[in-house]
Amino acid sequence: MAHIVILGAGIGGMPAAYEMSDKLRPGDKLTVISNYAMHHFTPSNPWVAVDWRKRGDIEVDIAPLLAKKKVDFIPVGAKRVHPDKNQIELDDGQVVEYDYLVIATGPKLAFEEVEGLGPDGHTHSICHVDHAVEAEKAWQEFVKDPGHIVVGAVQMASCYGPAYEFAMIMDTDLRKRKLRDKVPMTFVTAEPYIGHLGLGGVGDSKGLIESVMRDRHIKWICNAKTTKVEAGKMYVTEHNEDGTPKKEHVLDFKYSMMLPAFKGIDAVFGIEGLTNPRGFILIDAFQRNPKFKNVYSVGVCVAIPPVEATPVPTGAPKTGYMIESMVSATVHNIREAMEGKEPSHKATWNAVCLADFGDNGACFVALPQIPPRNVNWFSQGKWVHLAKIAFEKFYMRKIKKGTSEHVFEKMVLNALGIMKLKDK
Repeated sequence: MAHIVILGAGIGGMPAAYEMSDKLRPGDKLTVISNYAMHHFTPSNPWVAVDWRKRGDIEVDIAPLLAKKKVDFIPVGAKRVHPDKNQIELDDGQVVEYDYLVIATGPKLAFEEVEGLGPDGHTHSICHVDHAVEAEKAWQEFVKDPGHIVVGAVQMASCYGPAYEFAMIMDTDLRKRKLRDKVPMTFVTAEPYIGHLGLGGVGDSKGLIESVMRDRHIKWICNAKTTKVEAGKMYVTEHNEDGTPKKEHVLDFKYSMMLPAFKGIDAVFGIEGLTNPRGFILIDAFQRNPKFKNVYSVGVCVAIPPVEATPVPTGAPKTGYMIESMVSATVHNIREAMEGKEPSHKATWNAVCLADFGDNGACFVALPQIPPRNVNWFSQGKWVHLAKIAFEKFYMRKIKKGTSEHVFEKMVLNALGIMKLKDK
């Protein structure tokens, strides 16, 4: 019989636990390890940061949910993975042995790569609900005495949608408060142009998002490398298309949220054959590590090369739909491996996203993620805002019920249905 361990309990780890539990044979054992006792719906963090949601609205206690599925749960962080020994060393000294390992940790947030960046520095973050809660406290103080906002994503960031979302959500919240006229806003991004999204653009994302930002009076600086942040002051170098410095900016701000670069967590960083130089997990077409054949990986911690070279380094995003597809392929492949078969399932690496803009939103569908694409569609409207609210409720219901239904796939089918209607 086999012991399968899933390291991480986020948007990749929890669905993997649910799907894997349905594939176990009598006598097999499944364990989930996480440094957090709660599961969060990360896409709602921008709403938490302006008090449109409370953290309790988007988090659930993991242990009782997994207990219903007869899945063991260890709420302790991993200190080091030892793939040559089939062991995970935990922070409390425990050593967990496995036959198959699924690494679904998400990323380490590399705030330290820019001096003064992050919640321990001078900018806020919406990458984790803990950060969003602190950002909301600062937001309440900010609106009492508003000023310039700087928002965006630094070099090597690989998830740009939340930065655009938060800029628009702040804009919407300020307009509701009749304060927007008191708040200049600048969007700073490593992307070569607005709407690049780490994907080389999707449809007319450049033109549409530029139009939205002009309409909302948000200025922008692209090809931007954030070099240092001080209290109320950000230093940014804007680059030319050939990568040479173009202009130095010193931006004063009273409130700032900047997405950091991602890298692999310390527990796996630097393990030869397991990770790339940034610490992301190397996988083959079957989500399996090429060196350690019983190790699989899903989600943001997976190594994916950039879609294209850019003047300032950017990474490629991993959207929920893609992660869900990775999970399904991994679960089926592990079951095949347990039966002595070679893995045969591959994920569909497609990018689909609903981005909320506060009172409307934008949706993009890139099938596949890397161009040329079979579907290359981008649209906006109030329906996206409403769809994301509905999707949040749908996802939280799935997690609480412990079902393995594919909620992101349903979201994609709905988006494609709307696309066809709009095309008619």
